[in-house]
Amino acid sequence: MKYKYVVVGAGLAGLTAAERIAEVLDEEVLVIEKRNHIGGNVYDSYDEEGILIHNYGPHIFHTNDKEVFEYLSRFTPWHHFWHRVLTYVDGNLVPMPITVETINKIYNLNLSCFDVEEFLKKQAVSMDEVSTSKDVALSKVGEDLYKKIFENYTRKQWGVDPAELDTSVISRIPIRANRDTRYFNDTYQGMPKYGYAKMCQNMISNKKIKVMLNTDYKEIIKDLEYDKLIYTGPTDYFYDYKHGKMAYRSIDFQFETYSREEYQEAPVVNYPNDYDFTRITEFKKLTGQEHKKTTILKEFPTSEGEPYYPFPTKEYQEQFRLYQAEMKKEEKVVFLGRLAEYRYYNMDGVVRRVLNAFGGGFRG
Repeated sequence: MKYKYVVVGAGLAGLTAAERIAEVLDEEVLVIEKRNHIGGNVYDSYDEEGILIHNYGPHIFHTNDKEVFEYLSRFTPWHHFWHRVLTYVDGNLVPMPITVETINKIYNLNLSCFDVEEFLKKQAVSMDEVSTSKDVALSKVGEDLYKKIFENYTRKQWGVDPAELDTSVISRIPIRANRDTRYFNDTYQGMPKYGYAKMCQNMISNKKIKVMLNTDYKEIIKDLEYDKLIYTGPTDYFYDYKHGKMAYRSIDFQFETYSREEYQEAPVVNYPNDYDFTRITEFKKLTGQEHKKTTILKEFPTSEGEPYYPFPTKEYQEQFRLYQAEMKKEEKVVFLGRLAEYRYYNMDGVVRRVLNAFGGGFRG
């Protein structure tokens, strides 16, 4: 079989690439996916009770990128809402990320926005160099809040001390000296009104897009002729682990359904210091679905299983540079996405990355 374009992986990166190729270039494109569904980790489905769940953990779309938002809006209307997260600290639920409300609730104070800014300055640990996630937290909020909110949650999430992790991990969490308790403050926020799976189906409705599910691309790639391969899977697998296996963090998901309309106060509640799971998600509070029952998800991070998060340590960044040297030699292959580039992307970042690569002619 001959295709001008072959895409490996039917997550957001692969689907965006396929959609652009078919729609703009009017070329046939083959998408090969090892799972039994499209959508990658944003895939959602209805459970046995008819409640819409996110099969691979909660995904809340948020962006300041108007072009990306308008692009995805071609494939779905939106359920607009402001995502809010609570964190269980010292027996109380407090807003996360850290805001004026968080400080006041944890310490039973009544500080103003100006007071909290001064409070955090006094708590902050002065240091010459900020080189790890632990440094980031200590330099912004000090020892006590670091231990209450960041230290154990990060240990559970990554299985290592925050002092071993790149600054990017905790830097993604905003700290605000105001009363804005929204988890994200991006201009555009919400969920696809009919679910991510429906949005993804709409993205590949063009008849020029062919999809093969339940297929490892290596089983058929030798039988294919192509001009360009868009690869969105793990790069170490692409090169048969030539430079060793890269580390990824995975998650064990535990779904539970309850015969009541509400389980918790917020869509997501974090548990930094209690229990083995990191957080509980209640899906109805994300999607706006009305149902007499409710389904929740508990997440247990693990080092085994599907690769979800690239491991943000200097050791593995250096290892990946060996693969990057191989990638630069490829003339017919473009590596796109979280797994292929071994870096963390939010959903909008993935789409933006692919749109930019497409605009550049997928030159790698």
